[in-house]
Amino acid sequence: MEKYILALDQGTSSSRAIIFDSHGNECGKSQHEVSKIYPKPGWVEQDPAELLKKQILSIQDVLKDKSVVDSIAAIGITNQRETTIIWDKNTGEPIYNAIVWQCRRTADICDQLKKDGLDDYVREKTGLLIDAYFSATKIKWILDNVEGARVRAERGELLFGTVDTWLIWNLTGGKIHVTDYSNASRTMLFDIDNLCWDEKLCEALNIPVQMLPEVRPSSQIYGRVAPGIKGIECLEGIPVAAAAGDQQAALFGQACFSPGMAKNTYGTGCFLVMNTGKRSLRSKNGLLTTIAWVLEEGKVEYALEGSIFNAGSVINWLRDNLKLIDSPPEIDRLAEAVEDTGGVYFVPAFTGLGAPYWDMYARGTIVGLTHNTNRNHIARAVLESIVFQTTDMLEAMKADSGYDILELKVDGGASVSDVMMQFQADMLGTKINRPLNVETTALGAAYLAGIATGVWKDRQDIIKNWKSERIFEPSMDETKRNAYYNQWKRAVERSLDWELN
Repeated sequence: MEKYILALDQGTSSSRAIIFDSHGNECGKSQHEVSKIYPKPGWVEQDPAELLKKQILSIQDVLKDKSVVDSIAAIGITNQRETTIIWDKNTGEPIYNAIVWQCRRTADICDQLKKDGLDDYVREKTGLLIDAYFSATKIKWILDNVEGARVRAERGELLFGTVDTWLIWNLTGGKIHVTDYSNASRTMLFDIDNLCWDEKLCEALNIPVQMLPEVRPSSQIYGRVAPGIKGIECLEGIPVAAAAGDQQAALFGQACFSPGMAKNTYGTGCFLVMNTGKRSLRSKNGLLTTIAWVLEEGKVEYALEGSIFNAGSVINWLRDNLKLIDSPPEIDRLAEAVEDTGGVYFVPAFTGLGAPYWDMYARGTIVGLTHNTNRNHIARAVLESIVFQTTDMLEAMKADSGYDILELKVDGGASVSDVMMQFQADMLGTKINRPLNVETTALGAAYLAGIATGVWKDRQDIIKNWKSERIFEPSMDETKRNAYYNQWKRAVERSLDWELN
């Protein structure tokens, strides 16, 4: 009898539930948008209850086929990383909204940590840079700003979790408080070589260690769906058997199992990740060292990562804020109506710039406007901004790793843009390989859960399932490529450190 895996993909823009069969084929999908809250400029929040509610609605939608329900072997979870939730362990009620990974409110806390001389220590222990992007300063902010929170945390009454932890805790009826190594490595509190919460960093931020979850392998049965969860009673007893941060899950779903293999996910943000195997490399070029996954306790595989904070979200900005397009696919039609941007460059630093710049105070910039500029040029400049940022990251990645990347696998919603993928190939001078199934984030979580429960034997089964949909070959001459890229660098200079000018 065919076995299925239910993958839960809790992103920043939507809650999704996708069912995969044993061949890695998508057999059903449901998606519900989730809202974001912007209390102040640069602040981004979400309602944890809404995340859970929309995820359950997605599960309900995708499980209407009773024959599939009876054949689900396991649930795998993948999630927006770094987003921080703190809740009462007795009532299950969050004490504050989820602070989203994009939120920049803790920039001043980061500045103080740097003044305290913790830069090198954070890099050495966690593989990360001190930045508001990560969970640690978000935890501190909640404990410092929610009345009574710190006292309750010290009494052991509060729990912290990234979104995976929040979902697992609720699906298991409040019994299991865990995260996996890939998510733990994004908190700025986890020692990625010794595989433990770092007491010095917890002390520096005044975070009680007891509120942090137990850290386990990415592919393991953590617990089972509790009875009586409204709307998904049919899943009672199904094992929750995987958790992985969305970018690590995509790397796994893309079958990037050998050192030097890399993928780029074009989602709300944009994330370039390279497998470095057992090597825990520290970047000299503004990239992050992160845990890719742990399949067996003690057997860690690492990755280098570059993070772009605004990618697909910029396309939504064109639609929702500027009203230049009615739907995301329309941007391709506009971009293809012109040969180039007419000299327009757009730097989408709405919430600062990530790798390799790491400027929390950078802000969005459009340069090169003339009387001839129209919305087609703006649309193309938006797509090209995503490409240029990826180019920045890949150049840094090649310098750090020593690997010459001959092929980049791509996935995520915006990767369906042919015009953007061709420009990406041109700017990198590298083949871009788009898989038949671009839902590789959810697929990676499914594979991890399936390995834990015997649906797939090992990685060779996954490699056999991977299929290419299209390969984009570079066609731009080097002189033209360099001219484009140099102009991009000039545009970035104008966006840096904007709030301090």
